Amino acid sequence: MTRRFDDLADAVLSGTPASAEDALDVLRSTDDELLDVVAAAARLRRKHFGDTVKVNYLVNLKSGLCPEDCHYCSQRLGSTADILRYTWLKNDEAIEQARAGLRGGASRVCMVSSGRGPTDRDVDRVAGMVGALKAEHPEVEVCACLGLLKDGQAERLRAAGVDAYNHNINTAESHHDSIVTSHTYANRVETVGRAQAAGLSACSGLIAGLGESDEQLVEALFALRDLGSDSIPVNFLMPFDGTPLEGTWELTPARCVRILAAARFVCPDREVRVAGGREMHLRSLQGLALHVANSIFLGDYLTSEGQAAEADLELIRDNGFVVLGAEPVAAEADSSGQPASASHDPAKRRRGAGTAALPNA
Repeated sequence: MTRRFDDLADAVLSGTPASAEDALDVLRSTDDELLDVVAAAARLRRKHFGDTVKVNYLVNLKSGLCPEDCHYCSQRLGSTADILRYTWLKNDEAIEQARAGLRGGASRVCMVSSGRGPTDRDVDRVAGMVGALKAEHPEVEVCACLGLLKDGQAERLRAAGVDAYNHNINTAESHHDSIVTSHTYANRVETVGRAQAAGLSACSGLIAGLGESDEQLVEALFALRDLGSDSIPVNFLMPFDGTPLEGTWELTPARCVRILAAARFVCPDREVRVAGGREMHLRSLQGLALHVANSIFLGDYLTSEGQAAEADLELIRDNGFVVLGAEPVAAEADSSGQPASASHDPAKRRRGAGTAALPNA
């Protein structure tokens, strides 16, 4: 067992920020050191967020049909990915989708549309949705993600009741032009600044697995820290067929955990969210990741399916965490959160030895 990651956690807890060299050390730790990294990063997570996990729910208001050329995106111009494509949901359709997430335990609804950025009419449309949702659920947090903002649009969203605005930087400035050419890194940073100036909480994160180096991952994490992003979604590339990055596979579950740990050391008091690609890349280490991150998406993503929403909630419970803002487990439920009357009878084997069915091997 090595103490250097514990020593790093001690330093961060005492007010000394992690350095770029510290973050690189985390990313380059060995498999033998992985649990030491997690244990140290978990001290920071527990200090600032206790045993809670924030649950977020995505509503894709408009899917596909995007004129931008982001190489990683299934909704990009020229994408032949087999995804849902539709124009704006009606107000009642959007509200019903949001209700489903709230029933599932989400405390934040993320209202997303594809495209370079919203028109003023689009902003009015989203403002109406937000007003209707907040009239019904005044306690819900709403995060909008509509692309690049123009003058005055962030203020109008804030006035309508939007709490946060998501616009990811996605990667390091030094790597940005390798993954998109239809807008600049500066355009993205400018939109985050517009949201903050209007009083919206900044939600900005990254996508790992885009061909970036360790140094570029660290560059992006420090940029997010310096931008003042309150919530940092860490996505892992889902390489859709029909996009320029189809077949790209650079990540392992342990690598993903290290990336989340590096985010925690660099941004100890910020919400670190395990976002898109969680199930695909973390796989059996999803639970371990929750000891570093403190936020997830419930259910599905924009154009890909997630695991069953109930499996997400079980993941939280089984790892000793509670959903932020959830009511305590009712007395009629057992310690797993399941109704006491639920059956615990195991599934009976009906394959392999003694049967004509193929074995599970």
